[in-house]
Amino acid sequence: MTGPRQGDRPSTADAAVFRPVRAGNTFEETVERLMQAIRLGVAEPGERLPAERELATRLGVSRVTLREAIRSLQQAGYVESRRGRYGGTFVNDVLPASSPEPEPGGGAELADAITLRRALETSAAEIAAGRSLGPDERRNLRARLAEASAADLGEYRRKDSRLHLAVAEVTGSPSLTAAVADVRMRVNELLESIPLLEPNLAHSNEQHERIVTSILDGDPAAARVAMAEHLEGTASLLRGFLA
Repeated sequence: MTGPRQGDRPSTADAAVFRPVRAGNTFEETVERLMQAIRLGVAEPGERLPAERELATRLGVSRVTLREAIRSLQQAGYVESRRGRYGGTFVNDVLPASSPEPEPGGGAELADAITLRRALETSAAEIAAGRSLGPDERRNLRARLAEASAADLGEYRRKDSRLHLAVAEVTGSPSLTAAVADVRMRVNELLESIPLLEPNLAHSNEQHERIVTSILDGDPAAARVAMAEHLEGTASLLRGFLA
């Protein structure tokens, strides 16, 4: 089976998975949709995904974004691209062992961590932007942003975590900072189970820039929105690989 042919009417499950993504985190949500198709058996091992043009249209993304998502999943070992008359993108017969089967209660744990992180970190960004920050606090935020932007794959999650803690620190609340540290530990344990995708890191760095800029500009509403969008990108990847 090679997925719906051109002109075929997709199944209900197929249409539900390959539905348009939302604006803001198009790469991450495209990866999530593709991983949902694989993990839910809509596209089974050995099967071909819908043609690129059709899939991009159904997801509501550019073909460039779709190709980036497919390339990332190919590098992670989930799909392969074949050339020729009967070519296309195929789900690998054997999927990576690093993609664990969902454990009982695992979905609830993931949802809980995502929800708690959203509540804590969007509030932290908003509160930080509403404070009058001193020179040392402003300098520290910029330094942590620069470190995260320059980090290689091996150290990215550590530098990313430190930037998020720096945002919490400038709220002036040790209790909130401790709570953010705790939830970040939970999220990092989940992130260790999924591959690092370079397009996502580039997108995350752009979002980090918007978050820090909003905080330094003293714009609480913009800081909260920017942080929420950033966290949702990570949540999309976690749901795609683990949910």
